[in-house]
Amino acid sequence: MAASNFLLQLPLRSFTVINVASASSSNGSPPVIGGSSGGVGPMIVELPLEKIRRPLMRTRSNDQNKVKELMDSIRQIGLQVPIDVIEVDGTYYGFSGCHRYEAHQKLGLPTIRCKIRKGTKETLRHHLR
Repeated sequence: MAASNFLLQLPLRSFTVINVASASSSNGSPPVIGGSSGGVGPMIVELPLEKIRRPLMRTRSNDQNKVKELMDSIRQIGLQVPIDVIEVDGTYYGFSGCHRYEAHQKLGLPTIRCKIRKGTKETLRHHLR
């Protein structure tokens, strides 16, 4: 049987990397490397936890074993996958990454790495349904 070679082509996405937290804050994450300064596409940002609104926190509960495992992992190697955040009119809303967010809270870390996408009020209403 002959082996076949396949080339998977994925579209390149542009990321902007910034740190909006104070320079002395650290959440144990590895340094952010790469990105573009063009402002196109989502931005990877170290955002203070208190700047992120979590409108669904009261209606959902997290698996505490998963939170503990994430806490151990974040202590050892830092946060590897940023949480997704929507920015609407300068306010940040988080609807995913609940376990990672809680792990950061319990560790007492002031910031969390976020992938921020700009959204509209209609986008926000859609997520609140």
